[in-house]
Amino acid sequence: MSHLPLPVRVAVGLALTAVEQARKLPEQLADLPVTAASRAVQAGMRVQQRVTELAIKGDEVFSLLRPVEDTPSWATFDEDDKLPAPDSVVAPAPRSTPVPSELGEIDEADVAQALTPPRSTATTARPDSSLNPSALTGYDELSLAQLRGKLRALSLPQLEEMLDYEHLHQDRPAFVTLLSNRIATVRSQTTESQ
Repeated sequence: MSHLPLPVRVAVGLALTAVEQARKLPEQLADLPVTAASRAVQAGMRVQQRVTELAIKGDEVFSLLRPVEDTPSWATFDEDDKLPAPDSVVAPAPRSTPVPSELGEIDEADVAQALTPPRSTATTARPDSSLNPSALTGYDELSLAQLRGKLRALSLPQLEEMLDYEHLHQDRPAFVTLLSNRIATVRSQTTESQ
């Protein structure tokens, strides 16, 4: 061990390190552009990750305020383009309370509810309402896209039975709208063919 004070030993070690770094400088100068570019790309990627994390957190907050759309815009039939406007096909039920649009707010569930036909009392008295509709086994487990794919093969009575079943059980606005639109399409096709 040396008997020199600590500050002197640190200063000599620092000077020696500076000399070693100066000897390596020509080699480091050749790598400097690559190193600088790599560090710039890394910094850019870190910023991009932070922005994405913040956007995801913002999306989570907005998803709590406004739920995800149940009925995607692609969930329509080819024949639906030929139909008249939905308000002329199905008349909305009269309301005694103000509609959210009158209050300045429009909710997708309110629009779907306004487009669904009113329930008739004759269809609510099914003898065994715990069973799936006879047209499709496993109806309750179907997603909206799966149901859409199977509707073309069903007859008008089967579609009406499924709509009644949906009203009695889960009453999901997207499913009710899809079934109502398909029923309207089938009815218009049968009217045109007669």
